[in-house]
Amino acid sequence: MENIQCHIVGGAVRDELLGRAPGDRDWVVVGSTPEQLIDLGYVQIGRDFPVFLHPESKEEYALARTERKRGIGHTGFQVDASPLVTLEEDLQRRDLTINAIAKSADGRLIDPYNGQLDLDNKILRHVSPAFAEDPLRVFRVARFAALLTDFSIAEETMALMSTMSKSGELQTLSAERVWQELSKALAGANAKRFFAVLAQCHALTHWLPELLKVWPQSTNAGASAAQCFAHLPLVESEYLSLAERLRVPNSFLQLALDRCQHLQHLVNFRALSAVSLYTCFASLQALHSDERLVALLDLLPDPEQRVELIAQLPPLAEGLKTVTLSDAEKLGLQGRAFGERLKAKRITWLESQLQR
Repeated sequence: MENIQCHIVGGAVRDELLGRAPGDRDWVVVGSTPEQLIDLGYVQIGRDFPVFLHPESKEEYALARTERKRGIGHTGFQVDASPLVTLEEDLQRRDLTINAIAKSADGRLIDPYNGQLDLDNKILRHVSPAFAEDPLRVFRVARFAALLTDFSIAEETMALMSTMSKSGELQTLSAERVWQELSKALAGANAKRFFAVLAQCHALTHWLPELLKVWPQSTNAGASAAQCFAHLPLVESEYLSLAERLRVPNSFLQLALDRCQHLQHLVNFRALSAVSLYTCFASLQALHSDERLVALLDLLPDPEQRVELIAQLPPLAEGLKTVTLSDAEKLGLQGRAFGERLKAKRITWLESQLQR
C-alpha cells in the first residue's frame, strides 16, 4: 500500500531527539495527489488543505505544501499542495527549527534548517521570515519556552516577536486560538515563563492586560489547566473581563470565581458563623453535590491542609442533606415559607456541629 514518499515531521521527531516520549505522529507526503491517496484507501479530513487518515493506523498524513500570506491574522493564506512541493519547502513554512526536522520511513533524518544544532544548543529559533506571517506563533513560542524550560529564545526571534506584537497583528487572532494556546501553557509545569515571554515581547497588552503588572507564580506539579487558571493573580472583576475577551469555558471560570469568593472563607471555616458557612455551601451547590466544593479545596497548595479540609467540609455539607422537616413541622408550610423553615433548621444543626 505504501507506494508514497512520506516522512514523520514536527513534534514527534523533536521529542524523540530530546529523549522524550513522542506523542501522536504527523506525516508529510511528498510527490502525491489527493486522488492517489484516496485510491490507496486514505480518507480525506482536511478542508483548508489536504489531510488524510491512514486506512489502518488512522494517523494523519498531509500533502507537502507551501503557504503564502494573502490576508491578515492567522488566516488568509494561499496554499499550494501540488506534487511539485518539496519536503524542504514544506519544512520551511514551520515555526521553529526544532519543529522543522523530518524522519523518513527508513529512519533517516532530514534537517535543512539545522534544527538538531538548535536542539543541542537549547535554542528556540524561527525557521524563516515567513514566521511573521502567522501571529499565533508568538503564543506558540511562549508555550514552547514554558515547555522546554532550559531553552532560550534566539535574539532575532524575540526581536521578530516584538515587532509582530507592536504591529497590531495579534489583535486579528480569534479568541478561541489564543485561549487554546493559553490553556495548553497553563497545563504545563512552568506557566510563569509563558507569561514572562509574552511580557518581554509586548504581547500581553491586547489579550491579557490583567497580567501586565503581575505574573502567575509556579503552580503545583500535576495541577490541571483549570486549577492553574484559578490560581492566576486576578480578582473577580478581572476574571470576568478576561473570560469575556477569551471566551473562557464556564468550567474554568466557575472554579476561578469560586476561589475568589469562597476559598479563604472555607480555609477558616471554624471562624465563620453557621449562616455564613451555610451560604458558602449553598453558593457552591454543595447541598446537591460536593463536586464544586471538593474541586475548590483541591486548589489548596498545602497537601496536609487540603486533606484535612476535604475530610471535614464535604461531610458537613452531606450532613446538612439529612436535616429535614418532620411531618409536624411541615404542617401548613408551602413554597418560600417551607424553604425558609428548612434552612433555619439546617443552620441550627450546622451551628451545633461548629461548636464541637
